[in-house]
Amino acid sequence: MWARLKGYLKKMSVKREIEEKLRNVFDIRKIVVVDDSASHAGHSGAPEAGESHFNVMLRCPEFAGKTRIFRHRAVHDALGSDLLARIHALALDLDK
Repeated sequence: MWARLKGYLKKMSVKREIEEKLRNVFDIRKIVVVDDSASHAGHSGAPEAGESHFNVMLRCPEFAGKTRIFRHRAVHDALGSDLLARIHALALDLDK
């Protein structure tokens, strides 16, 4: 089963993977994930294949009263180190 799941995740776009991982952890009111890789094509560190630069806007009640650092750490934990290692830049707009 895990081999099949890993194969599925490899075929899934990074944008879709970000959305699914965040939906599995947070009670989301609103989410917008934008693949901004095309704007950075040719820049140092940007892979030719793209899917490297993302902007994420996330609204969920879990962030109410939490610091910016807490919110960012929570999103990074939800995405996991394997996914974060494949992303060159991640801009986060997080609120309740």
